[in-house]
Amino acid sequence: MINRLGKYTVEFGDAPSITGYGSVAGKKEYEGLLSDRFDKIFFDPRAGQKTFEKAEILFQQEALTAALGRANKKAEDIDFVFAGDLLNQCISSSYGMKEFRAPYLGQYGACSTMVQTLFLAALTVSSGASSLSAAVTSSHFCTAERQYRMPLEYGGQRTTTAQWTVTGSGACLIEKVDKGPKIAKATIGKITDLGIKDANNMGAAMAPAAADTIMNYLDDTHTRPSDYDLILTGDLGVVGSECLYKILEREGIDIIGRHNDCGLMIYGEGQDVHSGGSGCGCSAAVLCSTILPDMISGKYSNILFIATGALMSPLSSQQGNSIPAIAHLVNIVC
Repeated sequence: MINRLGKYTVEFGDAPSITGYGSVAGKKEYEGLLSDRFDKIFFDPRAGQKTFEKAEILFQQEALTAALGRANKKAEDIDFVFAGDLLNQCISSSYGMKEFRAPYLGQYGACSTMVQTLFLAALTVSSGASSLSAAVTSSHFCTAERQYRMPLEYGGQRTTTAQWTVTGSGACLIEKVDKGPKIAKATIGKITDLGIKDANNMGAAMAPAAADTIMNYLDDTHTRPSDYDLILTGDLGVVGSECLYKILEREGIDIIGRHNDCGLMIYGEGQDVHSGGSGCGCSAAVLCSTILPDMISGKYSNILFIATGALMSPLSSQQGNSIPAIAHLVNIVC
């Protein structure tokens, strides 16, 4: 049963479980704070493929394969796969998922895609439309730079507010069984746009969306930040996290003691990532390599996972448009 809580939140009465998860990362991510927690590391940015884009396709395939293995499932068991990425027409997902021959729905939520796919997978399972659904996403530093900014060969200088797109992927399997971390509630965000146009300052563009979604969830559920072990945002980085604190503080909400950000967790000092990590693969890789295992081990039992996305495109930036942002939230319990 799916219940509506307040205006923006839904509650899964018979909460579906995350029974399988897999993560893939690149060399720079392996050298960061999470090191060997990933299921598979590719030290070659092309992963033995001819292009960076084909490497990202392989990342999604490897992440979903790892999730299937962890859950002791086969590709033919999947009723729906929801997958997305940052590239035009979601080519990493469509090319990556075609090998599994599962019913496929491509998704685009920019860096919010991991929560978007988790929500849809949980929705199909909880409603009875699916016995097993998959949520998959990825990003790659080299493919994102080529599409949104400048080819690496150009050697453009990055500003201090810029974030480093994570080379990585994450996949989750959702089914209705009574074990493992469960998706208990979800809040789908509203598009916010405060007029920021700087594509090298995504954190500032996305922080208002994260704040809006967190406030809506807390209001709908009549809960407080202290009710949760962890409030985890996707990829706000240093600048975005500071903006988030200031926005919520004005509303009388203090999350500093409970908050962390995937973009701050994945890289370490001295890696020259400026304001932290970003990209679809940032929150996906951290969730599937670290957060879910930590929940299973008992470190966390009740978390809020909020992925944020900048809904821009190369064309919108070239035409001088501002950057709309979105943030979606899932409450995961164990």
